[in-house]
Amino acid sequence: MVSLSTWFRYIAHKVDYSVSLGWKNYKGGNISDKEARDMIWKNFFQGRMTYLHWNKGEEMAPAIDGKAVTLVRKLPTADPTRVFVGDVVVLKDPEKPDNYLVRRLTAIEGYEMVSTDENDEPFTLEKDQCWVVAENEKLKAKEANDSRTFGPVQMTDIVGRVIYCLRSAVDHGRVQNSYFGMRKDTPVLEVELDVDEMAKSHKT
Repeated sequence: MVSLSTWFRYIAHKVDYSVSLGWKNYKGGNISDKEARDMIWKNFFQGRMTYLHWNKGEEMAPAIDGKAVTLVRKLPTADPTRVFVGDVVVLKDPEKPDNYLVRRLTAIEGYEMVSTDENDEPFTLEKDQCWVVAENEKLKAKEANDSRTFGPVQMTDIVGRVIYCLRSAVDHGRVQNSYFGMRKDTPVLEVELDVDEMAKSHKT
């Protein structure tokens, strides 16, 4: 049973999401005033703030394995007020734009990056850049397909934050993100999480 206070927080998040998405498309010149208003209303009343993502690969094992179904919170824009260091995110693959990767966000603009290789010069992430890494300790850096191989990525390539993972019908739970990310996602998770639906998707 979802509490009234949780519903209020959820509605506030949904208003913010709908308005941000409408404004993003309007500002980009993709839609007119009326279309922007229609988009806001449609997303608020009909749209969900989450979607299911089928993970591929073992880069995030053991927490998220290659057969896991994840629940992802949509992000209309990825900036330091919406996504945080420590979050597990879904982003466009820099090398294959039609694919999506699940990785841990470990640094954002302004962070100084220092390599374990003494021959590599330290550098600072520029505006709107971020650094993402795989967590499977069994993989070598070159096998991980993360920022250690393809370098910094644009924050705009991030499309969502992974908030729940179902590995099997009896093995599932919340994904450990940053404190701020988990706090923001709690009402969304309580309202939109449907483990049965995830389990059915996992079987198919």
